[in-house]
Amino acid sequence: MRALRIILLTALTLVLMSATAYGAGIAVRHLNDDSSSPGSTSQSKPTGAATDGASETPADDPAEGESDEPSEESTPEPPADVLSPGDKGEQVRELQYRLFQMQWLPEKTTGVYDKTTKDAVAGWQAKRGLKATGVVDEKTWNKLVTMTKTPTHDQKFNILKPGPAILASGATGDDVRDLQARLKSIQWYAGLVTGTYDATTVEAIKGFQEKRAIPVTGEVDQRTMDRLHAMTSTPTHDAKHNIAPDPGTATDAALDPRCATGRVMCIDKTSRTLRWVVDGKVLKTLDVRFGSTINDTPTREGTFNVGWKDIDHVSNEFGSAMPFSMFFSGGQAVHYSSDFAARGYSGASHGCVNVRDYNGLAWLYEQVNVGDKVVVYWS
Repeated sequence: MRALRIILLTALTLVLMSATAYGAGIAVRHLNDDSSSPGSTSQSKPTGAATDGASETPADDPAEGESDEPSEESTPEPPADVLSPGDKGEQVRELQYRLFQMQWLPEKTTGVYDKTTKDAVAGWQAKRGLKATGVVDEKTWNKLVTMTKTPTHDQKFNILKPGPAILASGATGDDVRDLQARLKSIQWYAGLVTGTYDATTVEAIKGFQEKRAIPVTGEVDQRTMDRLHAMTSTPTHDAKHNIAPDPGTATDAALDPRCATGRVMCIDKTSRTLRWVVDGKVLKTLDVRFGSTINDTPTREGTFNVGWKDIDHVSNEFGSAMPFSMFFSGGQAVHYSSDFAARGYSGASHGCVNVRDYNGLAWLYEQVNVGDKVVVYWS
């Protein structure tokens, strides 16, 4: 009997333990189901616990494959064109006047983006290391604006007003002698240099002003003075005091002081010569002719730089060949002219500096670099 009781007690114990384990399993499953149901309160997961087999990633980290660096395929937009050939209007006038300030165009604006304006832009771009397209993009415009002054309304529309007189009727002295000698060198003043601002001087100044679209007053304002100085060299003591050179010691026309340093094409309208000068030494002299004043296409006087070169250039406007072209002022260039070679000084250019020595100019073309100075003047 005792053995039977032990067996029954053991069996009962096993049954109770199984039932307890079964109940606990149901309770655990029920608890898990409740925690995942909608509306249940989420519980904090212990550190290091995994969810759905994936590791946790901070919410503010970039997604896989994304980068803060710009895409290699993205390229900056090319600068928009500000002005281009064919455009018209006030901004073209502003462009032209700013180019005038840089000595690439005459003072008078037209408001039309023509070939002359395009050539001036291309030359200016080449001089500043920009791509010489002749089209004004944002980079070209911004560079030009930083180097020039904003023109006034009157400047843009060719409304010229005389400035205060620097020299006028009745003045005397060395400044007047200098003025008269300069006017005489470009054939606007005849007779002796007197040092007195008389009626003859007044008429000479009026003619000079009218020819160059400067307000005609007969008085010398700053605009008149600057224009005259750009066209002439400083007179010698002898020129200001009517002392003729000794015929026995006369030499070629003296170099303009602006030609004394650096690399310069020194172009003298009086002697009708082009001299290639390096550090004050003349290395080559060529005969030249200029634009026609009768047809109002004169070669501009002043100090310029070679903007660009074209060994086989053909004029778009006239269809004529211009070998060995070296452009220095808008569409004006030094170039070979077969007409000059055939007809000599009986003809004229449309503003360019014609050379008739083909071989001589071919040599010079190889010597001259873009950026070299060009001085056009009356000696």
